[in-house]
Amino acid sequence: MAVPGERRTAGFVPIGIFFFFGATMATYAAVTLAFPGTLLDQAWKLNPEGHAGLTRFGRIMGMPFLCLGAAMLFAGLGWFRREYEGWKLGVLLIAINLAANIYELVFRRQWKSGVGALIGGLLLIYMTRTSVKNYFRQSAS
Repeated sequence: MAVPGERRTAGFVPIGIFFFFGATMATYAAVTLAFPGTLLDQAWKLNPEGHAGLTRFGRIMGMPFLCLGAAMLFAGLGWFRREYEGWKLGVLLIAINLAANIYELVFRRQWKSGVGALIGGLLLIYMTRTSVKNYFRQSAS
């Protein structure tokens, strides 16, 4: 956590909350994909095409989402603890998401992915600024 009297970098808390929200949503998706047919499936009404695409692979699709949820959780914990590894994991997760959005936009002509690419790009620019990177403690080598 922050040292008393030290100022937080603007945007620090919202990004940390974003990682925890992502962990929650990925875990929710993992549970609903691994155990289909429950009341929890109702949230998939927001993205029926995504649900149909994922369920055709079967229950095993819950596992990648569970791994993503764990990665987002560790990124959020590391982010709020100001651990350099948490920063690196967060940057990696955003970069992977950005690459996926660009792929969808360019090769699949999924225009809604343009919004995700824009947000991911802006997050990556912010997160890799020197002032943000320096806010995290470097681990002793």
